[in-house]
Amino acid sequence: MPYPTNGDLPPALRQHLPEHAQSIFREAFNHAWQGYAHEGARREEIAHRVAWAAVKKGYHKVGDAWVPLSAGFGH
Repeated sequence: MPYPTNGDLPPALRQHLPEHAQSIFREAFNHAWQGYAHEGARREEIAHRVAWAAVKKGYHKVGDAWVPLSAGFGH
């Protein structure tokens, strides 16, 4: 199901991701949710994978915290 606001995201996401990363996740999830409507039962799983991939383009995990990627940092 799409998330209208960051406040509608699952509690674990809200607790661990910074606000900007939450917005990235939500926007990517909602876009994928629309784009993968034809996937049926896999739709939500795919949307979550797309959303996490989007977050990981701008953030990485250090310990338990998600922090922005610094300039020049790559995976």
